[in-house]
Amino acid sequence: MPSTPPVTRREIFSWAMFDFANSGYTTVVLTAIFNAYFVSVVAGNGPDQDGRATLLWTFATSITNILVLISAPVIGAIADHGARKKQFLLISTLGCVLFTALLATVGPGDVMLGMLLLVLSAFMFHTGEDLIAGFLPELADEHDMGRISGYGWSLGYFGGMLVLGLCLVYVGMAQARGDSAAQYVPVTMLITAGAFAFAALPTFLWLRERATPQPLSSWRAAVQIGFHRVRQTFLHARHYQDLFRFLITLSIYYCGIYTVIVLAAIYAQQVMGFGMQETILMILLVNITAAVGAFGFGHVQDRLGSVATLVITLLIWVAALVLAYFNETRSGFWLVANLIGLALGSSQSAGRALIGLFSPPDRSAEFFGLWGLAGKLASVIGPLSYGMVAFLTQGNHRLALLTTAGFFIAGLLLLLTVNEKRGRTAARNVRIDT
Repeated sequence: MPSTPPVTRREIFSWAMFDFANSGYTTVVLTAIFNAYFVSVVAGNGPDQDGRATLLWTFATSITNILVLISAPVIGAIADHGARKKQFLLISTLGCVLFTALLATVGPGDVMLGMLLLVLSAFMFHTGEDLIAGFLPELADEHDMGRISGYGWSLGYFGGMLVLGLCLVYVGMAQARGDSAAQYVPVTMLITAGAFAFAALPTFLWLRERATPQPLSSWRAAVQIGFHRVRQTFLHARHYQDLFRFLITLSIYYCGIYTVIVLAAIYAQQVMGFGMQETILMILLVNITAAVGAFGFGHVQDRLGSVATLVITLLIWVAALVLAYFNETRSGFWLVANLIGLALGSSQSAGRALIGLFSPPDRSAEFFGLWGLAGKLASVIGPLSYGMVAFLTQGNHRLALLTTAGFFIAGLLLLLTVNEKRGRTAARNVRIDT
């Protein structure tokens, strides 16, 4: 049998470049530009006074994540068994680029078209995100995995900021010549799609598929294997008390995180009256402070422990959202954005670290799979709950944001039941026969 080729620096770079490439999509489409455009222009005409447009947006993002939640185990099983991760990654990338470019055709009143293209593009994006993560164990051993994963994470922040910066320059030029949002937002979709396609080229040129293909008798067998894996993972997780408690905790506070990610720009425009340029600058700032938060709290985490660090970051989340509820000034909202950025990067980083600490080495992939499922479930529940509150209160975005703080409070209370020392001990000592 031919030996597996050694992993090169160029290949690691090509893997990390996919994070750089796809981050423009989530930053521009889901977080900063298209979400606010959909609510204020496509599904509405200015302020979302009855909350209907916001509800439609959150409904579309929830449909996407339900589809990913159902399909991910099956797609993963087929990709793993058939050694087709790279092939499926190419399909999902081309799909995301195509449907993102088609978002440029969405104008005022094109609600159903906008929702359909959003669901399709986001489904392709999230599927690709799962597939690229599957290459990490092939590229790094347990001693290098954190470093290489962080390399991709940091490149992702930089990629998102770069694409958003390009869009900011274009929006400024378009507004200077008097263009409306219906004229310049479609061009930002083309910029995002083009940047994704171009930056992903190193991945498909240099990243190798190292898995050994195993035959699958049928698509039905793939479905059975996929859901069998999920069931076995849940059964194993139950034997690790603190890991299972933390997975529940994480799924709850992640509801709040995903809500803020997909609705911050909408809140800024609908409540604080931010224009498109100001909103883009705010999201750029949040990305910078998120990177600072992840780096700074990483050192705090080494000194205080992951649970103690998470307690601090969840308290920052609660303080930021309560402050946003009472705040009436733009300067005050910039302070809120900085607090959210600090809490965003640190809470995501510390949560991922705790999953790693509570997972036995021979089952880390299983439990990181549960981490992914918890995140997808949270991305359905959180944003949809915000949309429902805004709709039922006739467009009261302040109250919808305040209720989002409830996810962080509940997560904080549950986190206090997690024993980090006991969880680490279980990861080292508990073994399950299969």
